[in-house]
Amino acid sequence: MDLQELKQIVESPSLIQVRYRGFPVYVQDIDENSGTATVFPLDNMDHVQEVDLSGLYEDDPIH
Repeated sequence: MDLQELKQIVESPSLIQVRYRGFPVYVQDIDENSGTATVFPLDNMDHVQEVDLSGLYEDDPIH
């Protein structure tokens, strides 16, 4: 995911589902200098990790 797209998701008032390597995550913070994001899995909120933006993608909405 590119930086600008992720910033729009984080700043959005809507809940937009994001996945990291297939796992649903919450994006807590973005580090523009290193190209990483601080995330945690939705099913394990204590497992905070710093990940590369390239592993993040927006989940397809369910209709």
